[in-house]
Amino acid sequence: MSFAPQLSAFAVFFAAALVIALTPGPGIFYVGARTLAGGREEGMASSLGTGLGGLVHVIAGAVGLSAVVMASAEAFTVLKIAGALYLIWLGINALRQGSAEGMPEVSVTDVKATGVRRAFREGVLVEATNPKTAVFFLAFIPQFIDAGAPVAPQFIFLGLVSVVLNTLADVGVVFLADRARRALATHPTAIRRMRQGSGAVMLGLGAMLLLARKPG
Repeated sequence: MSFAPQLSAFAVFFAAALVIALTPGPGIFYVGARTLAGGREEGMASSLGTGLGGLVHVIAGAVGLSAVVMASAEAFTVLKIAGALYLIWLGINALRQGSAEGMPEVSVTDVKATGVRRAFREGVLVEATNPKTAVFFLAFIPQFIDAGAPVAPQFIFLGLVSVVLNTLADVGVVFLADRARRALATHPTAIRRMRQGSGAVMLGLGAMLLLARKPG
């Protein structure tokens, strides 16, 4: 039995994951601030660290989701509906943040130069211990999983795609921050517009998944 997602479903997943990866958020601002404080080397180390930390959530999510499916198909349906509602909430929250004035959650002064090794370790810890990342993976990825096929391989595959996209986005921010220095801090309008756009995507995705699914 194949665990690979259908091409159409994967295309939707990839598009949504790409938008989410490119959306300015705490992770991107942290990596940008780390680069501004300690240079490109620390920024790259931090990006690789957050990527590794994300893999922790992928493996944990795969094990947990498999247990849910084995226990009850109805519980899996409830989880997917809850995930769709969570995506809608994230979209609304992103739209509200995009409309608000002010600076990003992480400023340059919040992060100090620490050295490459410590930057890597802190990146791993920051991401691996972030409960919001775990909740997001459990809300987002199950929407694209076929419960009739092995769940864990599907979750790991989609999770790896998401982590790779997030890490590539972080690496891109490292190079931008290294070249432009305070570019992230001096363009709040562009940041708000990207948040609003991503919020609309998540809101629409959650609504589409919720309306397309018939409980029971």
